[in-house]
Amino acid sequence: MTATLESLTKDKAFNRAYQQFVADYPEFVQTQRLDVLRATEFSRLDQLHHIYLDYTGGGLYGESQVRKHSEMLLNGVYGNPHSSNPTSQAMTELVEKTRHHILTYFNASPEEYGAIFTQNASGALKLVGESYPFQPGDQYLLTFDNHNSVLGIREFDRTHGATTTYIPVQAPEMTVDENELLRSLDLARPDGNNLFAYPAQSNFSGVQYPLEWIALAQEKGWDVLLDAAAFVPTNRLDLSIWKPDFVPISFYKMFGYPTGIGALIAKREKLQKLHRPWFAGGTIVAVSVQANQHRLAKGEEAFEDGTINYLMIPAVKIGLDYMEHVGVDLIHERVRCLASWLIDQLTGLKHRNGKLATKLYGPPSSGRRGGTVTFNLFNANGQEIDYELVEQEANRRKISLRTGCFCNPGSGEAAFGLGKDEIISCFSRAPEFQSSSDFRGCFKDTHAGAIRVSVGMASNFADVYQFIEFVKELFLE
Repeated sequence: MTATLESLTKDKAFNRAYQQFVADYPEFVQTQRLDVLRATEFSRLDQLHHIYLDYTGGGLYGESQVRKHSEMLLNGVYGNPHSSNPTSQAMTELVEKTRHHILTYFNASPEEYGAIFTQNASGALKLVGESYPFQPGDQYLLTFDNHNSVLGIREFDRTHGATTTYIPVQAPEMTVDENELLRSLDLARPDGNNLFAYPAQSNFSGVQYPLEWIALAQEKGWDVLLDAAAFVPTNRLDLSIWKPDFVPISFYKMFGYPTGIGALIAKREKLQKLHRPWFAGGTIVAVSVQANQHRLAKGEEAFEDGTINYLMIPAVKIGLDYMEHVGVDLIHERVRCLASWLIDQLTGLKHRNGKLATKLYGPPSSGRRGGTVTFNLFNANGQEIDYELVEQEANRRKISLRTGCFCNPGSGEAAFGLGKDEIISCFSRAPEFQSSSDFRGCFKDTHAGAIRVSVGMASNFADVYQFIEFVKELFLE
């Protein structure tokens, strides 16, 4: 069981480590307001003895978010917004206020951008993929380092005869050769439909890719899809400065509650370019059975299939207000300090025989990276320790982390040195597999997975300190 903060403060080793930490990262002291937040809004973490290190997987909600949303539901009567009755109009007003607030939070002009409600970032990506007007000869360009839901768009471009091109990442720092990027951007088809997709922050390694690539690609004839799901929980995205064409977001990654709601923030002119492959309730202004015709609604409504998750949508505004109250810049600074300390500690771990105990993926410094730290552990003989064993031991101590490839196969292939022929050979055996673990198990010389810890709004020094002590206790020889 993990120790409480109260008991840790009586521990001399912890106090020495903390004093050294604030000496190395004096900016952390400026974020101490978040310790008050941890003690009030997130007190359940310490009461239940949890160490939460999976913020890239999902954020945590503050108690006041849930209370405010519950009060809203209990003190009003709200109906399906697809009507003009009083309860419907009350709900419509809250939905549209939330839509407007999303644009305000990201400093996006309502004249330039629209916000479409989706189930999550993956739903937003599917909207783009199924509606983007790919034709034979068009291009879909993306980095190796992308979430599965971004990769999945290739299935739509294949159907329409477009070409998919990948820009490799270089291990172990998981960076892109900008000369390779420039050569790839020159592939844009003149007067064609060219879509370039990359993450603002990698969900695999925490690498942050230059936002300057947006304008660079657009100048060369590309529409730009910026996956911001892992970036916006701890970083400011100002859409008055950076102007991607499509931005998918999952709100639970930002502030934990509600789940089941995301958004596609898109330039209005680019929404006009998309062609929906079907229509549904809520997306049309007119439809006929006998005439076999329909007319789609204008703007955002044309992309919101069926009845939106209307009772939960106001909780998004509550969450955004919460982020504004806490301060994303304050969160960013705390996360930077804690992640940097984690990297320092992990990369310095050695066995008694002097051999390094870890291999880090991503930059070995806090520059151009977020609060995600991904690595593998090795024993004193240099053999990789099974990441699933690490996860099992962490689970026993109520440490929540994540292992595997994190729905990012391109980064995994680069990080673990998996070649194309080896992967194709494994796919040839795919009918034998019962799970993704079976598939990874066919790579003989590697476990084909890693350990990922990530910090966020409610993280404190005690969390990362206890994690490092856990690694030292169980895996250093």
